[in-house]
Amino acid sequence: MKKSQFPRVLRAWLAGAALAALAPAAAQASTQIQVWHTLTGTNKSEFEKLVKQYNKEQSGVEVNLRAFVSEAELKQAAGVAIRAKQAPNLMELADNHSPEVVAEHAAIKPLYELLAKYPIKDAKWYLPATTSFVHDSRGHLLAFPWMAEIPLMYYNIDDYKKAGLDPNQPARTWADLQNQVLKIRDQARMDCPFATSQDVMVHIENLAPVNNQALTSNENGLAASKVAPTMEFDMLYMRHLSLMVSWVDSQMYPKHSNDRSSDAAFASGECGILLSGSGAMGGFQSTRGLNFGVAPLPYYPQATSSPGRPFVSGAALWATEGHPAGQDKATADFLAWLSKPVIAAQWTQHTGYLPLTEAAFRASDVSYYNRIPGAQAVIASMSGPESATNRGFRLNHYDRIQAVFANALDDAFADKMTPVAALELAAMQAHSLAGGVSAAPHHAPVHHLVARKPVVKKK
Repeated sequence: MKKSQFPRVLRAWLAGAALAALAPAAAQASTQIQVWHTLTGTNKSEFEKLVKQYNKEQSGVEVNLRAFVSEAELKQAAGVAIRAKQAPNLMELADNHSPEVVAEHAAIKPLYELLAKYPIKDAKWYLPATTSFVHDSRGHLLAFPWMAEIPLMYYNIDDYKKAGLDPNQPARTWADLQNQVLKIRDQARMDCPFATSQDVMVHIENLAPVNNQALTSNENGLAASKVAPTMEFDMLYMRHLSLMVSWVDSQMYPKHSNDRSSDAAFASGECGILLSGSGAMGGFQSTRGLNFGVAPLPYYPQATSSPGRPFVSGAALWATEGHPAGQDKATADFLAWLSKPVIAAQWTQHTGYLPLTEAAFRASDVSYYNRIPGAQAVIASMSGPESATNRGFRLNHYDRIQAVFANALDDAFADKMTPVAALELAAMQAHSLAGGVSAAPHHAPVHHLVARKPVVKKK
């Protein structure tokens, strides 16, 4: 190297070193927060778009997402991270129907504590019907109900027309639904006229509130009591599960699962009617060629003169402890941004999850709820007053209890157990897991039964 070149090279090297030294400081100018979730498909893509938009709109906070294939995988990774004092700032957890227990965990920061220090404007406007599943008994908001949903009936409009059915008149009772499923099976010649995802949510949890009955004793576990709730698997449940088993046996109901796998069969056009969560709607809306409508879950008029509201459930984003004040403030800022009416309305319209606030509902495109046939009927079904039967339920160890219920349904559908035996065993196991003493379920008077109609088997 020539002497004349040395000062120039030295100056360039020093300038590069100076820039390198400044680079970390620039990178650290924004506060980084970690959000872990289990969203998939359209809902995952929509969340990623919103986070990208948030990161672009301001420079003070940067949200980093990490997706997991299951909640079990997320929880395992979270356990490792918490022990290493590197917990994510927010993580998605499904409703376990005992949020107070989750909030008591040393690693969890209840949302009301975070918001007390870093308030969200208009947080008091959060809709009680949407957020009740993450409130404690004192009304404190424990988590951010970003993935709140209800069960719905989805139906393929083209299949209804092929079967000679009026797509503007989806069934409202189980007896009418049976007639429609039979016509779709026989006249539209479909091998899968009816399917369900999230079986426990549809056939166990929401059968009670939709028929204005309690799922458990102690006011669905919400009343203070030293005795664990007992399951109210009365004759309504026995009748309903017997009917579903007859549908399975008659090739009317070939697809059922406690996950969301049946959603894909409906989206592909394989199945004509699907019962699943409202969070599936975004994926259906983005499926090319799928022409569908929605309706509330069917009910039994022999059990109630008018249907009740289903439970609001789903998943929420839970804040964690042990972060610097700057990160907690950034976390609250991100949640405040998600709560903005325009942002929350966009999330609702693109996913099917419920609106957080009245303002978010009203911020939706005025034509949105008119574009999806039956959406107005669903809204009307949720507009009724909150009651003791629909405001939610509480059961300790519900993740294990839900597995018991899922096994009971599987055993009944596979003819391994009779519906009565499967439900009675599930009720006793659930009560034991919840902390009580096993007891046989109470049977309602026979006149509450819906007379079982014979199902015509497919020839």
